[in-house]
Amino acid sequence: MEKSVVMKPSRAAGKARGGLALAASKSFKKHWQLYLIIIPPVLFFLIFKYYPMVNAVLAFKDYNVIKGIWGSPWVGFKHFKLFFENPIFWTLIKNTVLISGYLLIVGFPIPIILALALNEIRNGKFKRLVQLVSFAPYFISTVVMVSIIMLFLAPRLGFVNVIMNHMGLDSINFLGEPGMFRSIYVWSDIWQTAGYSAVIFLAALAGVDPALYEAAKVDGASRFQKIRHIDLPGIMPTITIVFILNVGSVMSIGFEKIYLLQNPLNKVNSEIIATYVYQIGLLNANYSFATAVGLFNSLINLVLLVVVNMMAKRLSNTSIW
Repeated sequence: MEKSVVMKPSRAAGKARGGLALAASKSFKKHWQLYLIIIPPVLFFLIFKYYPMVNAVLAFKDYNVIKGIWGSPWVGFKHFKLFFENPIFWTLIKNTVLISGYLLIVGFPIPIILALALNEIRNGKFKRLVQLVSFAPYFISTVVMVSIIMLFLAPRLGFVNVIMNHMGLDSINFLGEPGMFRSIYVWSDIWQTAGYSAVIFLAALAGVDPALYEAAKVDGASRFQKIRHIDLPGIMPTITIVFILNVGSVMSIGFEKIYLLQNPLNKVNSEIIATYVYQIGLLNANYSFATAVGLFNSLINLVLLVVVNMMAKRLSNTSIW
């Protein structure tokens, strides 16, 4: 009797597993094309995203090229301690947060406003022209973008300074002024990415029920009232998700553009965690230290992502998970 009681659950579990395997096999045979399409991105994430996470253990070791990652001796939190006790630590945190915060506060609403404005344009040709002009800068590479900025803001022959000289004003070395660096970075980034970012919100606006606009028109609502009471509530879930993702990458501000715009004159405001890791950790071959700083950066982003996601879920019932 006891044997039968013990065997019944195991048999039921075996049948359940067999049923799942059979269902998975049937699904694969029926939709094998879809599974085939999924394989490349899955392999990409496994090889280039998840597998490198295993090597994050390097942050807790004193890396030796001969011994390799797993053969190198453990040093615990030594590299984290060195980074936290570094005199430049708070300067790096301040610069990273200020530039990212500036970009988030100013750059986040502009694509939304652009999408709302484009949605109200009824002239098809003009709408396509504005979309093309605003979207095109996104395809300019970072190196070319930095070259354009340097040419426009050059102290002697730059376009901006030439106009200022014609107006009777003195030339300004924009990239040599530490106080101007953040604005130059942020506004050039907005110019380059606003059109591309607006596409997400335009797609969300396309999903708003047209019957709502007709009802608002019958009620005599103005364009601003339609935007306030129909468009914004309609795309609010999309806005929330994009905002959560942006906050979750606050500490991961782009390295290439800042590094290329950086010079000894503006370094006091342009030195961020990413450029510091590159110069101190990678150029000096201190890979353990660079990994520790990168891991610290990722943990901060993870905490921000989780906290903002929880707040969004409580306030608007919209979240990533």
